[in-house]
Amino acid sequence: MAAVPRDDLATLTREITACRACPRLVAWREQVAREKRAAFRDDEYWARPVPGFGDPRARVLLIGLAPAAHGGNRTGRVFTGDRSGDFLFASLFRSGFANQPTSRSRDDGLALHDAYVAAAVRCAPPANKPTTEERDRCAPFLHREIALLDRVRVIVALGSFGYEAAWSALRATDLEGVELPARRPRFAHALEVPCGRVTLLGTFHPSQQNTFTGKLTPPMLDAVFARAAELRAT
Repeated sequence: MAAVPRDDLATLTREITACRACPRLVAWREQVAREKRAAFRDDEYWARPVPGFGDPRARVLLIGLAPAAHGGNRTGRVFTGDRSGDFLFASLFRSGFANQPTSRSRDDGLALHDAYVAAAVRCAPPANKPTTEERDRCAPFLHREIALLDRVRVIVALGSFGYEAAWSALRATDLEGVELPARRPRFAHALEVPCGRVTLLGTFHPSQQNTFTGKLTPPMLDAVFARAAELRAT
């Protein structure tokens, strides 16, 4: 009988990128790659599920919603190649978690220090709205990711969708030293929820809708990452 391969991030990445479990998402990500946006007509789109990215020994984990159709779905790296990623990685750079403030492509030299970025849903959904069934079908990937990132002490939820996914993952994985409150606090920017050895922080998602309107500003996001930096050592 063949040995069962040990679960690790490389194995998980291969499984994520090969997934075709959600027909609607598969059809959409591939349609976007065929039709493209005019600005990217010469690009070869990734058009597959997008794995997590960052430091495998990270103490800070960021959880977003899903790849953007012409961002991660094009570049193959989470929060890469779109304005949400520009806003996010600029803040991570200012906060000391990234070696550069931009995230353009998979081979642009970006490296994260003590931080790892993942998404609740790994394929770009139409209108940025995955269905409940698609979210739940994808959830085991995040559950395994959190279990493998065993040094994580802070989870930063990017938006309410990321917050719900983070909460569900912590509840499902039953990690040693993690204790969830009896009732889930309502999501809010700068929310802080102690969960035993892990602290869950909330921030508004760095979407264009939030950053262009001023709902989320650079100082607001920087403050969340500054708090994450404080908490990671506790």
